[in-house]
Parts: sequence; structure tokens; C-alpha cells
Amino acid sequence: MLFAVKMDVALPHDMDPDRKAETLAKEKAYSQELQRAGEWVSIWRCAGKYSNISIFDVKDNERLHEILWNLPLFPFMTMDITPLATHPSDIHADQG
Repeated sequence: MLFAVKMDVALPHDMDPDRKAETLAKEKAYSQELQRAGEWVSIWRCAGKYSNISIFDVKDNERLHEILWNLPLFPFMTMDITPLATHPSDIHADQG
């Protein structure tokens, strides 16, 4: 199942710098692990914002939920999740 997930991050301005650095390092490692595994298909920065749009390819809703809840930055995020389906005008759809 494909999902587009927009993630907006709002770290507290008074967050301890060491905690911030540790959280960001954990986030990067976790996301790259999922990218290598093929579940986090792509990640795109939203220009000018502390946000991204990511594409996930997971077996079901529960797996997506598990991935998102385990993001180290999850407590500092708001998300908009959109399930995706093949568009009938996609020229790649018939190429298997």
C-alpha cells in the first residue's frame, strides 16, 4: 500500500542542544534504515519549511502506524497522511 505523508516538525526553541542533536541523529538513522528496506520509498524537503513529503510502500495501515509512531521526532510532528492509488492516466501503470 502506498501512502504520501506530509510531516511538519516543530522542535521546542528551548530544547536542550544535546537532546536535539541525539534525536536528529536517531531520526536520520531510522529513516535511512527504512529507506534501505524499501518501505520509505522517497523523501522530499518542502522548500522553506521544516517539513517533508515522504512516500511509504508498506503492507498495511498498521505497519505505517508502527513506522510513524517510532519516529524519534514523532512527539514534535504533525502529519497529513494520504493513501495513494494508481491513476488511470499514468503512462507507467501498464508497464507492470
